[in-house]
Amino acid sequence: MPARDLALLTEAAQAAGEIALSWWKRDPQVWDKGEGAGPVTEADLAVNAMLEARLRAARPDYGWLSEETADDPARLDCERVFIIDPIDGTRGFIAGEPHFAHALAVAERGRVVAGVVFLPALGRLYAAEAGGVALCDGQPIRASTRAEMDGATVLTTAPNMVPDHWPGGVPDLKRSFRASLAWRLCLVAEGRHDTLISFRDCWEWDIAAGALIAERAGAVVSDGRGEALRFNRPVPQSAGLMVGPPGLHGDLLVRRLGTGAA
Repeated sequence: MPARDLALLTEAAQAAGEIALSWWKRDPQVWDKGEGAGPVTEADLAVNAMLEARLRAARPDYGWLSEETADDPARLDCERVFIIDPIDGTRGFIAGEPHFAHALAVAERGRVVAGVVFLPALGRLYAAEAGGVALCDGQPIRASTRAEMDGATVLTTAPNMVPDHWPGGVPDLKRSFRASLAWRLCLVAEGRHDTLISFRDCWEWDIAAGALIAERAGAVVSDGRGEALRFNRPVPQSAGLMVGPPGLHGDLLVRRLGTGAA
């Protein structure tokens, strides 16, 4: 089943890319969702409508969780659920930047079993299924094997590196950032950056697909305190996110918790 779901997600993500590119750099209408939820465009809504119609028709017994669909608690009773971000990195999309992504996943009993992250403006497609290898454009990818923190490259924002977050001492990391959280996970998966850190709550639709891809590439994926991620939760958020190769992830946890890993 994961292989069939992965094929379905891949085809749907590519169709989403066609829709998104038809609006990209063409001044789509934009609304503010309010309450700090950020902007949404007519492209987000068009992609979401297509994905919901296509995926739910193909798997009518699956639940549905999407950033751009009102949440239905009926998903909690489903063995499998689609977890979808129609356009991750909407602000960049609005600005005409190419680093936006479609993030599509299937979770089964709390664990992601198939995931696709597609960046249509870059023509780059990441994919993984449970028990398989992580792929970028059909080629296997692997996370970094770096074990030491000093000098490691991290994808994060400056507020995540303030001393209050690090009782064991702030790591000496080389920081950079990408707007799409799904893509950040994939960049760690392919070893282009060593680690990813976020201490803000993360929505499941931002991280589900990329978390599986990073995990199948050999990275450890946890919340901000080292706990394993679970998906299709009543409140679909994780308490932060830390991703990296096993040794480095362990070192980060020592610094994060101050007394050693959880």
